[in-house]
Amino acid sequence: MPWFSVAPVTDESVFQTAAKVVSYTMDLKADADEVWAGLVSDRPLAWCKALNGQYTSERPFGVGTTRTIKVRGGLEARERFFIWDDAQRRHAFTFEQANLPLFSVFAEDYKVDPIEGGCRFTWTFAVSPSKFAALLFPLVWPLNKKLVLDGFIKDTVKHFGAL
Repeated sequence: MPWFSVAPVTDESVFQTAAKVVSYTMDLKADADEVWAGLVSDRPLAWCKALNGQYTSERPFGVGTTRTIKVRGGLEARERFFIWDDAQRRHAFTFEQANLPLFSVFAEDYKVDPIEGGCRFTWTFAVSPSKFAALLFPLVWPLNKKLVLDGFIKDTVKHFGAL
């Protein structure tokens, strides 16, 4: 299978500069440590039906940790974390490579904060299309958001419960 390189991301400025940035904030019934444990488990985000991921680095995890992910529909990616803070329950990664030539930039940021009765999970996506995908991006992005990203959020709220 061919792999297509994605531009390296080294800091959180990508969440201000990407072509599309969408952030979801969920107030969940689960404790912050429980949600964080699900994000850093051997099968991260296992509750999301359309995702199948695994870490490819040894523990302990930190900046530089790598992971692979498969998204239902055919997308596969190799990821590298550029933020990792267990104490703050936050990490962010970038695609280094994808099996489809769709992205010039792709990054996600996960932040889990304790709140009264549970936690607040903020999940942010930053995406810029590749030259190959740029013409179709305005048409495909709303569909991707509705079918894929919104599905991740629905699965997360269903798994942990909403406050």
